[in-house]
Amino acid sequence: MANDVKFTLSGADELRKRLLALPRELQLKPGRSALGKAASLVRKQAKVNAESIDDAETGRKISDNIIQRFRSRYYKRTGDLMISVGVGTEKGRIPKGNPDTGPKGNTPHWHLIELGTEVAKPEPYLVPAAQATAEQAINLFGTDLDKQITKIVSKLK
Repeated sequence: MANDVKFTLSGADELRKRLLALPRELQLKPGRSALGKAASLVRKQAKVNAESIDDAETGRKISDNIIQRFRSRYYKRTGDLMISVGVGTEKGRIPKGNPDTGPKGNTPHWHLIELGTEVAKPEPYLVPAAQATAEQAINLFGTDLDKQITKIVSKLK
């Protein structure tokens, strides 16, 4: 997708050294936990942003379907942790007439609102959520990763 927002943490050399000093089987848990907490900040902000554009007259809401997901295939392929925040929708064809299935119903139109169409202008809610919470999420990631590593190191001693 053209609007992917990616963050790279730099300047955390001390944390990286401490993490790499742990046994290999213990390195994944603190990073995944800290990254999940940071991603939850972005997810919560995306839900708030989506609530402002959800249609009150329909039962299904985009904000109900905003999720975060650990990308295990990416981790297996590269060894890098990645958690994505986005809108979860059902796979497959959209039923004829695109019926309103009520709360937590499928919202296959989410990308048309986020990115816009030829007729409708975009009303982004995911990208602004990532941009608004970036600094706070990075700080939370660093402090939580430090806590997790300290906890593991103290257990090993």
